[in-house]
Amino acid sequence: MSVRPGLDSGRLVPALLIALACFAPVAVNAQLPSEQVPSLAPMIERVSPAVVNISVSGTIQFESPLADDPIFRRFQPDLGARPVESSGSGVIVDAQEGYVLTNHHVVANADRILVTLFDGRSMEARVIGSDEQSDIAVLEIDADDLTQIEFGDSDQVRVGDFVVAIGNPFGLSHTVTSGIVSGLGRSNISPDSEAYENFIQTDASINPGNSGGALVGLNGELLGINSAILSRNGGNIGIGFAIPVNMARYVMRELIETGRVTRGALGVWINTITPETATARGLKSTRGAVVSAVGVGSAAERAGLRVNDVILSVDGKPVRDAGSLRAAIGLRRPGERVSLGILRDGREQTIEATLGEAQEAARLLTETPRPASFFGVELAPAEGEGLVVANVEPGSLAERRGLRPGDVILRVNQQPVATPADANAAVEDADTIVLEIRRGRRNMTILMR
Repeated sequence: MSVRPGLDSGRLVPALLIALACFAPVAVNAQLPSEQVPSLAPMIERVSPAVVNISVSGTIQFESPLADDPIFRRFQPDLGARPVESSGSGVIVDAQEGYVLTNHHVVANADRILVTLFDGRSMEARVIGSDEQSDIAVLEIDADDLTQIEFGDSDQVRVGDFVVAIGNPFGLSHTVTSGIVSGLGRSNISPDSEAYENFIQTDASINPGNSGGALVGLNGELLGINSAILSRNGGNIGIGFAIPVNMARYVMRELIETGRVTRGALGVWINTITPETATARGLKSTRGAVVSAVGVGSAAERAGLRVNDVILSVDGKPVRDAGSLRAAIGLRRPGERVSLGILRDGREQTIEATLGEAQEAARLLTETPRPASFFGVELAPAEGEGLVVANVEPGSLAERRGLRPGDVILRVNQQPVATPADANAAVEDADTIVLEIRRGRRNMTILMR
């Protein structure tokens, strides 16, 4: 045996015994009785029977932009309908009636839906109703001895709360992952501009097949329905989204009672407040949604809402952005009365509104001119002088020339402008168009053409 220089081999054994003695208390303390070791197992064992696997078979009509090309049709004569199979998850929320909550996108285009329970039983399910805009569907199964999950209150969820996701990722039944709530009120996740989104963001691992599964709190209460992920390659990168259970419950109740979702609406065009917009308008934060147009005859007009009002809250609950306002109003029925906290001309006030019906509100808005477009920007009167850039259309000339939301256009071709009509009149028949704008505390010019 080789030892370090200066260490007598005769003293090696006592030295080792002393070292082992020093570590002995740690080893003893590590062997705690099993009942004292924190574990999520009891909660998972109680909740898991309420989570089911959903297998879907159906057909999808495949189309191609080249379908009308005769040469393409020669080599690919019939795209037609193709059979597809997919899988997802669901949550039993009513054991007596056999109701199962899942995502709309899990059962869309389904000809046959097979539900497999935690105990291995399988049965066909029928769709009670499905809502694409919220991505919620309600299924019904006929089985005895079902276990339902208890509803939580997603309005009480806070960033940092511990959560558990249960589902069937990649067909691996009843997989459990844990994490925390990473964010609240996430919107603009879906490419569908008509979607109602108010997602709970979590870093609990969510993967394909988790859709429709349960996001639960540490007490086993249902907080959300897992719905989407942000991913570069289809796998989990720690950014998952769940539909808040309060939204899911509202949609479920509507689907069960009427087969469709009837939503309230104000009848306004709204924009999210960017930092640039906040600076231009003299706002203290980017919280809220700014009204860019009010439908003629709409609930908003009857309540007295005006263009440039900033909606800060609904029934006392803060509005984060345009998406959260849309979701908050969409969770109420037509005819309901709501209290809106708004900022008008630098002063906060409250107005009452009786909501209209969403489809009727949309019709009224189509008959109401949107804020005038000027080279791909929406313009609204600025406080003081000029026109504020409310929104810039992606890919437009304005975006390519560097205009940003919140910029204030002071002059167009050296002519002061106070309305969109002034701006359009100043560029009529002009070969060169120069904008003088104010961005923050400095003025600058932008050459449009």
